[in-house]
Amino acid sequence: MKIALLGYGKMGKAIDALLSEYGHTCVGKFNSENPATIETLSQADVAIEFSTPEQCSKNIALCFEAGVPVVVGTTAWYGQYDEVISKMNSNSALLSATNFSIGVQITFHLNKELARVMSKFPEYTASIEEIHHKAKLDKPSGTAITLAEGILENAPGLSSWKLDEERQNENENELSIIALRFPDVPGTHTVRYTSEIDTIELKHEAHNRKGFAAGAIRAAEFLHGKSGVYTMKDVLNL
Repeated sequence: MKIALLGYGKMGKAIDALLSEYGHTCVGKFNSENPATIETLSQADVAIEFSTPEQCSKNIALCFEAGVPVVVGTTAWYGQYDEVISKMNSNSALLSATNFSIGVQITFHLNKELARVMSKFPEYTASIEEIHHKAKLDKPSGTAITLAEGILENAPGLSSWKLDEERQNENENELSIIALRFPDVPGTHTVRYTSEIDTIELKHEAHNRKGFAAGAIRAAEFLHGKSGVYTMKDVLNL
């Protein structure tokens, strides 16, 4: 396939480095200094979008206009999701995810199952801790928010999540998310259930960005030739 990269930061470069290994070619590397146009974008079979929350919806709309399926890995743009979807036509295709790592997607699945079990044991308090590199723009991460949503769906005693960097959340109806930032960390997410007598943890630790890049390419392969709205659940049949 011919793939266009919308955004050429750390993730864009990681995807570019893997394309030939999967038998694909890059037909455009676009960023704020080299913006895509309908003409340049239309040369691609699929676009993969890892830009910024401010640019993301504009890039998606451009893909719809160019008739190019788009895989979206940018996070913190979901407040515009309904508006973006309303601009789709019958030939448009969109696949978005807060994390493309296959391991993380499996963790999302296990997280919901664990939350269903733990809802029967109110003596345990749930919390989430995520660690990312200092350059990450959103806090908490989209992955942490997805984990939180998976818990909230299955924990009747919790009504919302809260960024709790001081680790002082005293509201038992809120799920605490602790977001830490360190130099050059690909990403670690831990779901923790703590009681007076023990702690249970579900943890995913990325060793590098290759897993995220490989998942995005796999998503692009899935989306090629399709129309409609998809997620990584469709790709992995979870």
